[in-house]
Amino acid sequence: MRSVVMSRIGGPEVLVETEVEKPRPAPGEVLVRIMAAGVNPIDTKLRARGLYFGEPPAILGCDGAGIVEAVGHGVSRFTKGDAVYYCFGGLGRAGGNYAEYISVPEAFVARKPATLDFTEAAAAPLVLITAWEALFDRARMRAGQRVFVQAGAGGVGHVAIQLARIAGCCVATSVGDDAKARLAAELGAECIIPYHEHDVAEALLEWTNGEGVDIALDVVGGSAFNDLAPAIRVYGDLVTLLQVPNDADWKTLRIRNIRVSQELMLPPMLLELDDGARHHGKILAQCAEWFDDGRLRIVVSDVLPLQQAAEAHRRIEQGHMQGKLVLQIGEG
Repeated sequence: MRSVVMSRIGGPEVLVETEVEKPRPAPGEVLVRIMAAGVNPIDTKLRARGLYFGEPPAILGCDGAGIVEAVGHGVSRFTKGDAVYYCFGGLGRAGGNYAEYISVPEAFVARKPATLDFTEAAAAPLVLITAWEALFDRARMRAGQRVFVQAGAGGVGHVAIQLARIAGCCVATSVGDDAKARLAAELGAECIIPYHEHDVAEALLEWTNGEGVDIALDVVGGSAFNDLAPAIRVYGDLVTLLQVPNDADWKTLRIRNIRVSQELMLPPMLLELDDGARHHGKILAQCAEWFDDGRLRIVVSDVLPLQQAAEAHRRIEQGHMQGKLVLQIGEG
């Protein structure tokens, strides 16, 4: 089958179009003919720094959407011809989604939202699961809270705004330019902070009459993590998608009794957690309902052919993405 393989650790040029053997579904797995694959920052980091499992060559790509081609023994929820989306593979142990086919454990898979095409569906799983776990699972988000989402026009940010609005929360976000501000407003953010022009913490305190936000979602890390501490209310939540910085302002966090959480959506794959896999599948199933009733949307900034995976990586590494990049693989 046609694929793009990470031939070695290095720059985008190590992504090479290669013919590899088509996988077969093991018991409990579905074989998916991949129509499109999402491209995420984790892909670029694995390519540049090394895989979680083993050594290159390897196929990257965690997000995918496609059509079930065959099912392994014991699969009960899917049959040949079903349109599906999922987040699985691409870490080095299992094949990734920069390819024409992949075998995926049934638990990770959900039916594709009927209102999304395959490119939109492929862009959604990783960012949906990340935002859901950060807000609902880590911060225990509930109606009436005030939530701050960094980089509200980015991949995780733009779905986090929507999930918070669905939960009945008021949302603030930071953006880098007018186009991103317009998108954040369309998605339901009430307080939009151009971070090049305003101090984010000061703006959040003004928005909350000096109390601070109930939840802050950090997708930037580093100094931005510490900058948020004074803008979170006493007994509030700070969730970061990055590693907590070595110089974290633990004194301020402790004095304000702020609960600090780290969010990484990869453990079900990294640690082979069956319950985690089922949780991911259920998140995608619920979000499919919200897509189909118009409460959720996914923003795709561009669609490139599979053979341009290296160009997709270059664009992500340049930063300042709006929405998601997708690789087109199949036709239909």
